[in-house]
Amino acid sequence: MKIGIYYGSETGNSEMVCYDIEAELKNDFDVEVKDLDDIAPADLSTDAFYIMVVSTHGDGDMPIPADHFVERLKKQDADLKGINFAIFGMGDTLYDATYNWGSSKVAKAMTDRGAKQVGERGLHDASGYDEPEDIAVPWAREIMTQVAGEVA
Repeated sequence: MKIGIYYGSETGNSEMVCYDIEAELKNDFDVEVKDLDDIAPADLSTDAFYIMVVSTHGDGDMPIPADHFVERLKKQDADLKGINFAIFGMGDTLYDATYNWGSSKVAKAMTDRGAKQVGERGLHDASGYDEPEDIAVPWAREIMTQVAGEVA
């Protein structure tokens, strides 16, 4: 199964998490890591599964690459029926009112256009003690167990 692991990041933390997820999944799946800034709606295929890792910055804002991706979805009025994805958010509960809004906004843009979110949104809190990969990698493995069960 082909897995697209896409990141939206301002500082590179989401990108690093994507490479950690890739290292975990690459022996069992055909994985590819890309920046959301490099993804057009037409690039999304029903023959693949997508894992997106998106941070939040500022006042609940999406990183610029994720914002560009969502704008392309809207501008092209993308039809994402048949597209399946999971999403992992990186944020900080010090900003309680906007905690992990970036990933929430990307997920909403996807589902509003017909894509199906698989599993719960994974969340990392920068104010916590866990490293992002310590939360994201087991989350991604569990998501792929769910996906493999649905395909079987």
